[in-house]
Amino acid sequence: MQAIILAGGKGTRLKPYTTILPKPLMPIGDYPVLEIIIKQLKYFGVEEIIFAVGYLKELLQAFFDDGHKWKVKIRYSFEEKPLGTAAPIKLIEDLDDNFLVMNGDVLTNLNFQDFFNFHIKNQAYCTISTFSRQVPIDLGVIKLEDNNELYDYIEKPVLDYQVSMGIYALKKQVLDYIPENIYLDFPSLMKILLMNKKKVIGYKFQGYWLDIGRPDDYNTAIDEFEKHKSEFLWET
Repeated sequence: MQAIILAGGKGTRLKPYTTILPKPLMPIGDYPVLEIIIKQLKYFGVEEIIFAVGYLKELLQAFFDDGHKWKVKIRYSFEEKPLGTAAPIKLIEDLDDNFLVMNGDVLTNLNFQDFFNFHIKNQAYCTISTFSRQVPIDLGVIKLEDNNELYDYIEKPVLDYQVSMGIYALKKQVLDYIPENIYLDFPSLMKILLMNKKKVIGYKFQGYWLDIGRPDDYNTAIDEFEKHKSEFLWET
């Protein structure tokens, strides 16, 4: 398998930490979060990892080099200007027919091999790994007819959404729908694929997942990793 890790963002929600460190180098326990990801990808059979980098790229290169420490091949793709989460993929050469793409700031125990096999089996253009996230509404929700008559009153409902984990599997043909050198995020790319009637599916994951982009989530990730380290790191 081949994986692209999106590591070019500025991590503005984690300032001031990310003023001097790129977010993927933020420590979780004894490791930068990106090192945990690399160890996981290696365990599940990924042989080559491409870092899509921009902000503070020199620090990422200095730490990870060519990947020999983790017995994987690491190479780098540079964006000269911010291109979002999807457009940097267009810059990368020699991609496999199907490959993984993920954010570099995710703590999860996803089985990447099962996820990739699910994508191949379903012959999708894109498979999105999803997670159930409940959102409590701490108010009474009023539902009215067009004539303003009440037809329902729900006290403090809890809404359940399938959210993107920031982990994708893509067919190489998806590159045909990414414009050259123009800012494009994954939500917009998904809408382009749907507009062109290309198959996009979800992989419902029920394990552990956390995006460490906010200070509260980052602190939670530190605690969870220390308590359940064996659930995130396995012997290769």
